[in-house]
Order: sequence, then C-alpha cells, then structure tokens
Amino acid sequence: QVQLVESGGGAVQAGGSLRLSCALSGDTISKYSMAWFRQAPGNERERVAFMSRISITVYADSVKGRFTISRDNAKNTLLLQMNSLEPEDTAMYYCAAKTAYSPSYNYWGQGTQVTVSS
Repeated sequence: QVQLVESGGGAVQAGGSLRLSCALSGDTISKYSMAWFRQAPGNERERVAFMSRISITVYADSVKGRFTISRDNAKNTLLLQMNSLEPEDTAMYYCAAKTAYSPSYNYWGQGTQVTVSS
C-alpha cells in the first residue's frame, strides 16, 4: 500500500523560505506523476506544482518563480522549495501521486501546515 507523508511545514515571516518533503513508501516514486496541492480555509484546493514521471514541471501562476518542485528518486521523496513566501501562501499543503494514465490522483498525504505572517 502506497503511503505519502509530508513534513517541513511551519510558521515563517513574509519573505522567508520553507522546504516541504513528501516521503513515498510502498512503491517507487519514479513510477508516479507527483503534485503539491494547497487548501486554505474557505478556499478550494489548488494545485501549486506538478512533476510528471519524466520530470516535466508545471506551476500555478501564483507561485511561478518562487516555488520549485523536485524529486529525489534515491530517497523516494518529493520536495517543494518555497521562497519569497507571502501571507497568501498560508494553507495546508498536500502531496499527491498519480499512476500513468490515471484521470485522478490515487494517493494523498495527510498534509502539512504552512503559515506566513506579514
């Protein structure tokens, strides 16, 4: 059974940085397309970054140039480097995994909270 466990969230001031990690167990991360989502109270869930199995990346306009998604296959881990954080980035962040040709994400983590103060 595949499991995803996020870590690295916390509270920072605007302009600061955080690096989120998502450890995948039960399978090999390179078999999956991976993504980071976030959801703030009262808002819809938003996909902020995506990485395909062949490492093509896609970012939401709101985070382009500030966030970087990467994958460490040796550690079976997905990363999200977040720089120049803004209060609007405050949300619960989730990682998700999708198998090839799946129309939806098959696996989700439990989330890690990011809070950015002004």
